[in-house]
Amino acid sequence: MRGNDVKQQPGMFSYVSLEERIREDHPLRAVRKLGDEVLKSMSGKLGKLYSEVGRPSIAPERLLRALLLQAFYSIRSERQLMEQLNYNLLFRWFVGLEIDDEVWNHAVFSKNRDRLLNQEVAQLFFAQVKARAEGLMSDEHFTVDGTLIEAWASHKSFQRKDDDEDGPEAGRDFHGEKRSNQTHESKTDPDARLYKKSYGQEAKLSYLGHTLVENRNGLITAAMATEANGKAERQAGARMLAGIRKKRSKHARMTLGADKAYDARDFVGTVRGLGVTPHFTQNNTNRRSAIDGRTTRHPGYSISLSKRWLVEKPFGWLKQTAGLKKVKLRGLEKVRWLFVFGCAAYNLLRIPKLREQCA
Repeated sequence: MRGNDVKQQPGMFSYVSLEERIREDHPLRAVRKLGDEVLKSMSGKLGKLYSEVGRPSIAPERLLRALLLQAFYSIRSERQLMEQLNYNLLFRWFVGLEIDDEVWNHAVFSKNRDRLLNQEVAQLFFAQVKARAEGLMSDEHFTVDGTLIEAWASHKSFQRKDDDEDGPEAGRDFHGEKRSNQTHESKTDPDARLYKKSYGQEAKLSYLGHTLVENRNGLITAAMATEANGKAERQAGARMLAGIRKKRSKHARMTLGADKAYDARDFVGTVRGLGVTPHFTQNNTNRRSAIDGRTTRHPGYSISLSKRWLVEKPFGWLKQTAGLKKVKLRGLEKVRWLFVFGCAAYNLLRIPKLREQCA
């Protein structure tokens, strides 16, 4: 029998709750449960960021859940996120909004986000998520790498430092002019640097994101973003490794895998000085590798190299899904918290799946 499409009076009440509308085996249920545990543990420190008087702002727990949805579902802007929250019942349930709750203005949401989120809060959220991965992460074998994050700035904004932004030279054609980070800077994002990851590629205004990944399940154990330059990857790798190493016994064995860009004598010496065995791909192109037969003869060396692909998985997800291929925030401070928060979202998404596999 054909259904009736005649316009009828819309219902004034709903007798089905949001909780009932979300199926029991929906993947976001496990993520929401784990995220609530993390946010509950952060409640005391988040409360210190707010005044005791004044008009109530967006609850930080709801703001962080909304940002997680933005990463999970590749939502490109706060305006679109608010639009989704207005009609998507799954999103309302995840954030904690009821069916009739008013959705925030996108500008208000962005303002509250900028006031709440910084590097300290992002690192705290990342650390609390990582604490929930106990038993799923290796504490002996790691891999480090960096990736290029394109800045939200055009090549035309990369002008001489001594040029007046509104002067006669502003907006002129820079084709054929030699430009470098020493003489030029972006007028829209001064922290961005002209950089290319490898030979034969075009240089772009960029930042660098760095991760230290454990070799059992590929979860991120440390993350940070830096200015884009030739030494940033090794410097960031040493800082992240030192942070992990100080939590372990001095006599505990650890290995660190990396590509040939890390095969530099000073960095190899730093890693060994921390009591960690460097398992780097040898760079023998017109030079002598700092990794010799004392390291490569052991079977653990080839095993570490075979695990290097694990560090690429988070980069692929962060760029293709979480929207970090070209970051939409300007300034190193904002890029830092956004990258770390994205890494926390990656771990938060994977931990429930790994727990289910291990059950």
